[in-house]
Parts: sequence; structure tokens; C-alpha cells
Amino acid sequence: MDRFILLMLASILAGFALLRVPLDDTFLASLAPVTTIIGVLAVVIFALVIIYKGVMALVRN
Repeated sequence: MDRFILLMLASILAGFALLRVPLDDTFLASLAPVTTIIGVLAVVIFALVIIYKGVMALVRN
């Protein structure tokens, strides 16, 4: 279970990294909106999973 939570936290950090990656003046500049959308979705989805797992752990005990 601890590895699962750490994986979710790493995924959130990866989402933040996608939000902050500088793509200006590169051939990937046209992908900047796509990386932003993927980064936001990653942060939101994995944060919701962590919140859900936390609430379920509180309800069980």
C-alpha cells in the first residue's frame, strides 16, 4: 500500500513537471497546450485517488 501512495505522489510530481517544462524555441513548441492539459489531468486525477484512498482508510478504522 505504501508503494501505491508513493507512486501516486510521483505521478503528481510528474504532472507538475509537465506543467513547468519549457518548450519555447524547440520543435516541440506546438505540443505545449497538450503537455499542459496532460499535466493538469495527471495532477487532478492522482490527487483525487490519494484523497479517495485516505478517506477510505479513515472510514474503515
